[in-house]
Amino acid sequence: MLNATAPGAASLSGRIDMASCAGLARPLAQLAAQGPLRLDLSGVESADSAALALLLSARRAAAAAGHALTLSGMPAGLATLAGLYDLEALLCAGE
Repeated sequence: MLNATAPGAASLSGRIDMASCAGLARPLAQLAAQGPLRLDLSGVESADSAALALLLSARRAAAAAGHALTLSGMPAGLATLAGLYDLEALLCAGE
């Protein structure tokens, strides 16, 4: 679930996987393109590689619009998965 929590801030929660990412991709990319965004991931209960693709897509949308996307509260399992794909520099910076 994606929730805008304040201007420039949002959170993802629940299970972030292939099934849920399809409905999250567009709204998250739009939010990331509107301005600098701090995305709190502490409510993510479980995630798979589709979650990594979702976060990379949001990062690309933010960068294309000239904005920063900062991730916080990355769960250990998602951070481990990012490490397996050698994506820590892209996804874990700014924690």
